[in-house]
Amino acid sequence: MGLNCKVSNFIKDYLVGRKTRYLWNYFLSSFCSIDVGVRQESALYLSPILHIFEKHLKTLKIPISNISFVDDGLFISQNKSISHSNANIFCNYNIIFSLLSKFGLIIEHRKMEVFHFSRSQEAFNLPPLDLSALGGPILLPKNS
Repeated sequence: MGLNCKVSNFIKDYLVGRKTRYLWNYFLSSFCSIDVGVRQESALYLSPILHIFEKHLKTLKIPISNISFVDDGLFISQNKSISHSNANIFCNYNIIFSLLSKFGLIIEHRKMEVFHFSRSQEAFNLPPLDLSALGGPILLPKNS
């Protein structure tokens, strides 16, 4: 990633084994584990990964836009063909899944959703996005 090993080890250690306690007036709670999800500080850790990810997409000429919200992401594929959009998202998912796995991070498949938008006034049959070959779910498009 281009980071000094001391910096990346600090970031990695900072995200593991965290605890907190609360003080309210004279009450002091016991320590509670806060190893839930990715904290906002993880942007330091994810930023180089997302940079590598963007370079892969550019090299492979995959026409997808990505928006990241620290530990949430949005893949946007604009195409007249839903099957082409699904193929682009499949490739995109494969790349990000592989990169995150190499860095010891995971994707929470149960949080994934897929939406298709169309200008057509007619009803259309929405195919699922099958990510099972990559260890992901089969995503059924949302109706609204």
